[in-house]
Amino acid sequence: MPRIVSINVSPATGTDKEPVDSVMVKPDHGIVGDAHARNWHRQISLLAVESIAKMAAEHPHLRPGSFAENITTEGLDLPRLPIGTRLKAGEVELEITQIGKKCHTKCKIYEQAGNCIMPTEGIFAKVLSSGTLNAGDDIIII
Repeated sequence: MPRIVSINVSPATGTDKEPVDSVMVKPDHGIVGDAHARNWHRQISLLAVESIAKMAAEHPHLRPGSFAENITTEGLDLPRLPIGTRLKAGEVELEITQIGKKCHTKCKIYEQAGNCIMPTEGIFAKVLSSGTLNAGDDIIII
């Protein structure tokens, strides 16, 4: 069963996200207390631990949250999920709004490793229903 491996937040943009056990999420906002939360189409970012593992083979310091993703998943091929796909974890429902992203400046990971996977393998979602997300929660595709 696909699941949440790590939930990661940061109070300021441009910094690594730190893992936490659980977060509250709100529609039209995202994760309460995260710097990227606001009413837009990229309220929550997701990246698969399998994607991180590809880069961590050469750069062992990389971990969940290193790519500034809010939710690190396991068992989902995130970039292949079509826009509009709905995911449910606990009582929270998310809708995929964007696959990948354009990087306007080179991030810290790109500078350290010469590559970043978020532009091609990260996805973004908006929150449809509020609630608590916990590390270890199962994720289902609705």
